[in-house]
Amino acid sequence: MTQKDVSSSAWPARRAIDDSALEVLRDLSRTVTLRERDGRWGLSDDTLGGQRHAIAPPCRPEDLGDTTFCRDTGIRYPYLSGSMANGIGSAEIVEAMGGTGLLGFFGAAGLSLAEIEKTIDRLETSLAGRPCGFNLIHTPNEPQIEKAVVDLYIRRRVRLVEASAFLGLTRPLLRYRLDGIHRDAQGRVVTPNRVIAKASRIEVASKFFAPPSADLVADLVRAGELTSEQADLAREVPVAQDLTAEADSGGHTDNRPLVTLLPTFLELCQQRNAEFGFAQRLRVGVAGGISTPLSAAAAFAMGAGWILTGTINQACIESGSSDAVRRLLASTEQADVIMAPAPDMFEMGVKVQVLKRGTMFAMRATKLHDLYRRYASIDDLPSKERASLEKTVFRAPLEKIWQDTREFFLERDPSQVERAERDPKHKLSLVFRWYLGLASRWANSGEPTRAIDYQIWCGPAMGAFNEWVKDSPLADPAERRVVAVALNILEGASLALRASALRFQGVPLEHDQLLRKPVSLAQLEETSTAARVNV
Repeated sequence: MTQKDVSSSAWPARRAIDDSALEVLRDLSRTVTLRERDGRWGLSDDTLGGQRHAIAPPCRPEDLGDTTFCRDTGIRYPYLSGSMANGIGSAEIVEAMGGTGLLGFFGAAGLSLAEIEKTIDRLETSLAGRPCGFNLIHTPNEPQIEKAVVDLYIRRRVRLVEASAFLGLTRPLLRYRLDGIHRDAQGRVVTPNRVIAKASRIEVASKFFAPPSADLVADLVRAGELTSEQADLAREVPVAQDLTAEADSGGHTDNRPLVTLLPTFLELCQQRNAEFGFAQRLRVGVAGGISTPLSAAAAFAMGAGWILTGTINQACIESGSSDAVRRLLASTEQADVIMAPAPDMFEMGVKVQVLKRGTMFAMRATKLHDLYRRYASIDDLPSKERASLEKTVFRAPLEKIWQDTREFFLERDPSQVERAERDPKHKLSLVFRWYLGLASRWANSGEPTRAIDYQIWCGPAMGAFNEWVKDSPLADPAERRVVAVALNILEGASLALRASALRFQGVPLEHDQLLRKPVSLAQLEETSTAARVNV
């Protein structure tokens, strides 16, 4: 075949679609029939003949994903905002989501019990029973923190948590899940507390999609935290009925591609449903890389029960982050991210994905971890290295940093101080973690003297989001509101899926012919019609 044979002129002209048909197709609640006549596609009526036709059934945003998940959680749309730590997943985000038929998780990780309880009080009042959830993060280096948070959730009857960063099952997690388990009058096993787990590894997901570990359940019985009758019931329920497959996300991530991770977890879901026959059917959603209508449509097309977003919410005005961070995120491109040591799992070498544009955090945190691996104590650090750290990273003598760190842990977790005073390497770790821990707080508060040290959890989805909203109202950071972002993504996903369905029937319809540029929340409210998402 010659070059001339494969040129664009060799292909037949594309059939057109009438503008009137395009407008009707944007009404996602209608069934629309198209017919072809003389090479053009238009609405089917008595005067439009032709032999070819195509049908577009309703494709409303509330019908995407798993409708049983929405029903069980009490939400309208299969869209969740994740629990970004240190309150970045703020009460304001949770309130905005809960007030619009969406589900938000409060970012409780890294906060004190008093701060978490204050938010529980606030959301009980402001949401008045509408759905919301709180984060339960795995803290392998501070297990008593995890236990204390679970104690608080049980005492305050927090009924829904997002379990994140778990490497395996823990006793506090199972205590939360099984607290109050009983049979109802019809003999069904009832679990008042719901866990939506988040995982990126099949071995972790497998543990959530199974009954609780018999050994850990026995520990709960021995501790008086579970009765023997409840232990028997525990064999009939999964640790988590719902699990979010976490792909290439900001923060804790294994950088898994969504297109390979989600099918793997869906297959596991089906295997576990068949193996255990749970009365509570297992379900899978997806997070990581979801920031545009097309990425959301792809997730739903592959079978995701819901989508969960993270970094793009941090860029919204309701987040617990700062305006300085929001401006940085608004200029982020897809390649502007990098992996860096995680503050909460520093000793284990676990990494988080962060923004590299405009900050030296990743480079400095990596340097600290390299020094931690090479030296056994603060005193072993070469004098030149120590002087450099004190001047550029800590901006204070390491003895002063240790005193500040010691005071912090005496209040948060005295066992860490006791261990550090016995083990010089652990002391070195705590001092280095001082920087990693405060770097995210400097970012959240917008501390101007530490702008170069901001730790901003961010995945490549942020860059894709910025590309999508370019030349639209949402390009302005001040117009980025979580509900506007969510509803634009959901409506766009529905339109993209409708376009795909028609294209598979021979209609020459590209996604961008139906999709609109995203609009602000005010515009959504002004133009809420049958053709738009109902706010």
